[in-house]
Amino acid sequence: MRLSFVKSAKKEAFLYCAAVMGMFLLPFTIHGQKPSEYVNPFIGTSNYGATFPGPVVPWGMVSVVPYNVTPHEGNEYSNTDGWCSNPYVYNNELMTGFSHVNLSGVGCPDLGSILLMPTTGDLEVDFNRYGTAISNQEASPGYYSAFLDRYSIKAEATTTTRTGISRYTFPEGKANILLNLGHGLTNESGAFVKMVSDTEIEGYKLMGTFCYNPEAVIPVYFVVEFSKPAIKRGYWKKQPQLPGTRHQWSSTSGQFKIYDNYSRELAGEQIGAWYSFETEKGETIEAKVGVSYVSIENARENLNAEQPAFDFEQTMAQAKERWNHQLSKIEVEGGSEEEKVKFYTALYHLLIHPNILQDVNGEYPAMESAEILKTDGHNRHTVFSLWDTYRNVHPLLTLVYPEQQTDMLNSMVDMYKESGWLPKWELYSRETNVMEGDPALVVLADSYLRGLTGFDVETAYEGMMKSAMSGGDENPLRPHNDFFKKNHFIAFRDSFDNTVSEALEFYVADYSLSRLALALGKKKDHEMLYERSLGYKKYFDPEYDLMRPLEADGTFMPNFDPMQGENFEPVHGFHEGNSWQYSFAVPHDIRGLMRLMGGADRFVHQLERAFNDGLFDMSNEPDMGYPWFFNYVKGEEWRTQRTVRDCVNRYFHTGPDGLPGNDDTGTMSAWLLYSMMGFYPVSPADPVYTLSSPVFDRVTIHLDEDYFPGEKIVIESVNNSEDNIYIRKMELGGKPLRKFMISHDELIEKGYLKFYLDDQPDR
Repeated sequence: MRLSFVKSAKKEAFLYCAAVMGMFLLPFTIHGQKPSEYVNPFIGTSNYGATFPGPVVPWGMVSVVPYNVTPHEGNEYSNTDGWCSNPYVYNNELMTGFSHVNLSGVGCPDLGSILLMPTTGDLEVDFNRYGTAISNQEASPGYYSAFLDRYSIKAEATTTTRTGISRYTFPEGKANILLNLGHGLTNESGAFVKMVSDTEIEGYKLMGTFCYNPEAVIPVYFVVEFSKPAIKRGYWKKQPQLPGTRHQWSSTSGQFKIYDNYSRELAGEQIGAWYSFETEKGETIEAKVGVSYVSIENARENLNAEQPAFDFEQTMAQAKERWNHQLSKIEVEGGSEEEKVKFYTALYHLLIHPNILQDVNGEYPAMESAEILKTDGHNRHTVFSLWDTYRNVHPLLTLVYPEQQTDMLNSMVDMYKESGWLPKWELYSRETNVMEGDPALVVLADSYLRGLTGFDVETAYEGMMKSAMSGGDENPLRPHNDFFKKNHFIAFRDSFDNTVSEALEFYVADYSLSRLALALGKKKDHEMLYERSLGYKKYFDPEYDLMRPLEADGTFMPNFDPMQGENFEPVHGFHEGNSWQYSFAVPHDIRGLMRLMGGADRFVHQLERAFNDGLFDMSNEPDMGYPWFFNYVKGEEWRTQRTVRDCVNRYFHTGPDGLPGNDDTGTMSAWLLYSMMGFYPVSPADPVYTLSSPVFDRVTIHLDEDYFPGEKIVIESVNNSEDNIYIRKMELGGKPLRKFMISHDELIEKGYLKFYLDDQPDR
């Protein structure tokens, strides 16, 4: 039986709809169900989670997403009003097409483009007028369907890595399929389209300027094929408003002009193509879309290679098989149905980005270049939201999906070779420069120290040292590096700058690089970088036991308000938060921070206050580790067990607002996955996990034996229940375990972690 997650247009409730599936044999099933059957793609589609319900395959380039953020009455959120970074919001009612290139869980709007829209009746090409309410939405990994109420059309979609296919079931009469290239989330404009035949369209769309970077422009190329020839076809273009009386003869001034008899090619901003058909009741028309970031020819090659024929059912079955294969890497037993849905949906979201970039022939656009290159023995990945993902996404990929993580490491090193710099927040081979820090250093070092050495580490180290040591004038990653190298902090410059947040990220990066330097035998580099990583102590103000911005002479910024910055208000020294969300964000030296605070008691008191006074923000990455930091104080580990479980239950659930905020390309989901399994990578570049009580009776992580010596990791809980969340005792490899920190190697080599739980803390 398959659990399909269904949304009614007029209901906010989730219903379970049973349907027969059972297509493929998998490594395991849970009570007869495959892991994909626990995935609810609607989770995170509200509350600014920025996820989408449309189909995508693991690490896929293409997703087919109902686009419902056009400004309309009935749409609570839109792509023009407020801050809407996603193509779909659960709360909205009206949709205007299916977009084929999309981002999951990002904080800035982009892509959401190449929109196909089926309609019936007279041709209407203005997206402000052809929107429709949708009902009977159903979503599961590799499949989405909805009923378009206005047109009585059932729409379904599925994908391969580089292509999407939609199936539209029409009523009797005139049917239309519109390709809108002037609509979407991207802030960039301009497109080209050409009708190749009565069944095929090709072209490209410019996208980019992600998070205010005007130079990060990306062309995406496409080919669209229809399963039925059109009886009539043409273009449209929004005409400029012509000034003065001499242009009054123009009937389309400021209007959408429909081209009936022009059939060559068209370029512009608000442009599109329309194909019209005559359909019988219940007749289906399928539309295949191939995408490339290299060329139209490659988009066609991708389409021919991955979908040589129109076969919606087979494509959907293959997509589901791929999801079950990857989701099966982690098996959970026990726990409630809701907990399994939360867990496998989080794993599903984790495996969307960083996604494949190269075409089937291996070609991809080089980093910050017009050059087209070919991959060399590995997949090229893109969408590296590294400020977010270095904390937990990449460590989890390293453990469970080391082959894909190794490809990502090689992709990052290749970006350095191509552009001269390691990525910070890379999007389709363009650097967007979003957020602070030097996060590629953390990912490369941490992955290497966890055993993934299958990349050019010497070249990587060269690139890491370049960003760590180059002067600010030539350093896009560290523009204030001259002062920072000399003084080991960044001085407060202007009102509402992010200097403390920026410096804290550099400390984590420098510590990570110091650990890699030590592993590579570069002792002097290690000592210099490690000393620099402790510069955070300069920001520590013992009056507040918090971090405080510094003037250039090393004195504290006057008029400090540690509460300034709540609810995204402007704040001196911190980015998207206040001092409370950042003051424990030195995971590489928590014990040093504890000493600054005057000892363990004061440390615990400050940490408890963050939770008790509502100063902890689950949706903010810098304080994600807070619930785990009680484990650094002997006898207080029970507070981590209580707090982690409280966060799992309080902030995550199975509704559309089931994420506490932006998923940040899987970062929120990765936190939940670790927390439900009972361990967490608390300090980057330290291959160590800290422990808490698992949610499930048994977790089995199936290891890739090409990368690790063991076959699996088993985490078992005895006396597990909703109330029994406290650890009474632990065993590792069958022997007593009396510490709450274990190394990555210990976990893999011993392979068996056992918790004995109780309803009372052991203190």
